[in-house]
Amino acid sequence: MKVLLVGVGGVGEAIAVVAKDRPWLQHMVLADYNLKRAEEVQTKLGDRARFLVEQVDASDRAQVRDLATKHTVDLIMNACDPIFNQPIFDAAFEAGVNYMDMAMSLSRPHPIEPFRQAGVILGDYQFERAKQWESRGLLALVGMGVEPGMADVFARYAEKHLFDEIDEIGIRDGANLEVRGYEFAPNFSIWTTIEECLNPPLIWEKDKGWFTSEPFSEPEVFVFPEGIGPVECVNVEHEEVVLIPRWIKCKRVTFKYGLGERFIQVLKTLKMLGLDSKEKIDVKGVEVAPRDVVAACLPNPAYLGDKMFGKTCAGTWVKGTQEGQPRQVYLYQVADNQMCMKKYGVQAVVWQTAVSPVISMDLLASGAWQGRGVLGPEAFDPDPFMAKMSAYDFPYGMMEM
Repeated sequence: MKVLLVGVGGVGEAIAVVAKDRPWLQHMVLADYNLKRAEEVQTKLGDRARFLVEQVDASDRAQVRDLATKHTVDLIMNACDPIFNQPIFDAAFEAGVNYMDMAMSLSRPHPIEPFRQAGVILGDYQFERAKQWESRGLLALVGMGVEPGMADVFARYAEKHLFDEIDEIGIRDGANLEVRGYEFAPNFSIWTTIEECLNPPLIWEKDKGWFTSEPFSEPEVFVFPEGIGPVECVNVEHEEVVLIPRWIKCKRVTFKYGLGERFIQVLKTLKMLGLDSKEKIDVKGVEVAPRDVVAACLPNPAYLGDKMFGKTCAGTWVKGTQEGQPRQVYLYQVADNQMCMKKYGVQAVVWQTAVSPVISMDLLASGAWQGRGVLGPEAFDPDPFMAKMSAYDFPYGMMEM
C-alpha cells in the first residue's frame, strides 16, 4: 500500500511510527504545511526511501489531489484537524483513491434550539456524497481513530458475539494522565477539544433519533480499569453517536468524556470570552481566528510525552441481554504513557489514536476489509481487527459490569 499522510502533528507522527516496519507498507508520503516538522519526523523514522516528505496546504483541495496523483497513492490518510476534512475528502474523490479519517466533517448547531435539536450533524457532508463514492468504487472509511474507530469496532463485536439484544451503547473515555510543568496543557489538539466539548452534545435514541443537550450535561462517575479508577464523565459531541446507530441495532447511544472540573472551567472561560471562535477577526490589521491564538499559546501535544505520566482508557460500555439474562460489559484499551514513550517515542494519547487507522490500512491492504462508499468502522467484520490488536501492542480488555 502507498499512503499519502496529510498532517504530521502528534497523531500523524504516531501513525508513521506504528506503520514503519509493517511489510504491507510500500511507502508513505509525510505531507504537512510545516515542512520542517515533516522533515523532523522523517529523520526520526530513519527511512528516507519509504517515507517521503512534501509540503501541502490541507485547505487546498487541488494541492492534496495533485500530491496523491504525483505519488500514485492508494489511500489518503487525513490526520489533520477536522476543519480540513472537506477539501481532503474531496481531493481523494477527485484523485480516484480511497480515503480514511479519524474525525468526520464538522457539525453546525441548530439555529433556534441548539440544546434540544440537532442541526447539521457530524459527517453530514460526507454521507451526503456516499452514493457518488460507491458508484466510483471508492471507499471513504470515516471515523477510524480510537474514539471514533476502535470504540465502534468494539460495539460491532459486542453485537456479533456478546448480546442478543442491545439497550444502550455508551462510549466512556477517562484517564489519570498528568502533564508536569504546566498550569494547563491538553494532551490532544486543543482545536479539536474545543470543537467537540463546547458544541451541543449529541445523543441518539431509537424513538427520538438524534437530539442535543447542554455541554457537559448528565455527569456520572465511571470506574475505569487498570488502576485509573473513578472519573467523572460528561456528555460531549462525538462521531460514535452518529455512526453506531447506522449499523447496529440498539435503543440509545451516548458519548461521555472524563474532562475534570478544572478542564471544564477553562473551556467555559474560553467560551465566555469568545476565544473558542474559529471565525477570523481583525486584530490591529491582522485577520486571526481566536481559537488559533489559543492553540498557538499552548504547548504542542506532540512534544509533551516526556512530561506526561499515567494511563488513558478508551472503551465501549454495552448494556443489553444475552440468552434472556441482563448483561453489561465494558470493552476497552488502556495505553500507558511510559510504555508508549519507551517503545515508540510518542505520548500515549496520540499513540492510542494512531494504532487503529494503521490496523485498518493493514486490513485494507490484505483485502480482509473491503467496501465501497462512505462507511464507518461498524460496516466491517470486527473479528480481523480484534485479532490483530495484540500484534500491534494494542491489547484490549473486557469487564463484566
